[in-house]
Amino acid sequence: MRTLFTILIALFIVSCDSFSKKEKAENKEMAMASQESYESFGKKIEAANSKSSAEMTEVYNNLKPGDTVNVKFRSSVVSVCKMKGCWMTLDIPDLAEDPMVKFEDYGFFVPKDIENKEVIFQGKAFLDKVSVEDQKHFAEDAGKSEEEIAKITETATKPGFIAEGVLLKS
Repeated sequence: MRTLFTILIALFIVSCDSFSKKEKAENKEMAMASQESYESFGKKIEAANSKSSAEMTEVYNNLKPGDTVNVKFRSSVVSVCKMKGCWMTLDIPDLAEDPMVKFEDYGFFVPKDIENKEVIFQGKAFLDKVSVEDQKHFAEDAGKSEEEIAKITETATKPGFIAEGVLLKS
């Protein structure tokens, strides 16, 4: 009986120690995530609790024209306005068009050289009717060729986003 009792106590101690190691590993992982450094633009926002770009596919797929959804998500930048950093497009998987992000009240801009960098946005997602004139303007800002710009002939409904705050991963 004493041997059984000794074995049970030993197992209890070992299991407590492995639980403690697991807890320490999780705490270390959380600490590392919170130590990621970001450059902030616009309203100050936190990186925590942001949706993935894959989750944003579902958000955009459920939007109808006129809908607006407040959301925070992370994605990588596809392109940026080369004139002054006043808009950017994002990589959201499985969408026909990359969402265009503009900045609330044109109150801030982002660096012009952040293609392929990770960013976190907080603001409003929606579907936007974009005129031919605006599409051509954005294509010109993006450095598209005259031939590409000339092919734009119809108003388009595209995913849009108005960001109140942006974090650029350093």
